[in-house]
Amino acid sequence: MGKRKKCIILLCAIVALLFILYFILVNFLVSAALVPSFMKKLEAFERITDESYAAQVQSSDIKVNRQINLNETRDWLIYAVSSKLSVTTEDGYKLVAEEFPAEEDGHKWVLLLHGYTGWKEEMYPFAYWYHEEGYHVIVPDLRCQGESEGDYIGMGWTDHYDCYLWIDYILQQDEQAKIVLHGQSMGAATALMMTGEEDFSAHIYAVISDCAYTDAYSMFGEKIVEWFSLPPFPIIDSACLMLRLRGGYDLKDASAIEAVQKSNTPTLFIHGDEDAMIPVQMAKDLYEAATCPKEILIVEGAGHAQAQDKAPDTYYETIKAFLEKYVP
Repeated sequence: MGKRKKCIILLCAIVALLFILYFILVNFLVSAALVPSFMKKLEAFERITDESYAAQVQSSDIKVNRQINLNETRDWLIYAVSSKLSVTTEDGYKLVAEEFPAEEDGHKWVLLLHGYTGWKEEMYPFAYWYHEEGYHVIVPDLRCQGESEGDYIGMGWTDHYDCYLWIDYILQQDEQAKIVLHGQSMGAATALMMTGEEDFSAHIYAVISDCAYTDAYSMFGEKIVEWFSLPPFPIIDSACLMLRLRGGYDLKDASAIEAVQKSNTPTLFIHGDEDAMIPVQMAKDLYEAATCPKEILIVEGAGHAQAQDKAPDTYYETIKAFLEKYVP
């Protein structure tokens, strides 16, 4: 065998090895970002969690208000009537939610949607407030999180289809339901994506979007840099291809900003101006892009998902006034 041929074979072997290593890296990153059970096995997960907490605003008023809210919610849960619900997705996963029926008959319902790597219990303080306002409350665990089954976190895309199952459940209970979607972070992006669908339910009267991102593709790229110190290109596009092969969806599809450009659903955008996880500019971009009746509340001094703890009176009074306009 000639020297030239040996060099070509060696070069091909090196290229093949590099391709395999790159494939393994991308596969690892997708699992590390979108599979909770895999995340928890990584030492990096604890570091990322600690860094995310440290990036939050740690002011005394936020801590005090949050503790008051948690205490009130805990006391409410002692006596609140609730029941566990479940539905099954088209691809065979069981999704779980908690229902808190209103104390009096009425047609106002709210679907509360938690954030990335979250769980339904995080939304119970909001459930308490809405319940006090006379709403029937549904609080689900989104796909692959909490008690719900799934392969990958949906980043709002698979979730916004899943949530139609809860809408169907509500309408089976109440054909005259007036439904509000209230989400935080990924849950907010999920709600916004729902409003962009052509067959969006006429029973959805309003959306409260608290610290949503504009699109999952941008968020994933930022986190690849922040968490793993890797360049977003070409990894993010490779991750999109990998996720499509493994999870059946593309991060580029998960775009809240594209959805709000087609939305007619009244939407209140809320964001903290010191959010270190999802830049406040994303809320402004969403607001500017939205074609629906809209309002925006920027809470000074609030970090990610902290607006309700930084300024609870302003937060809930703004929501109440907004809903009074659009949920008769």
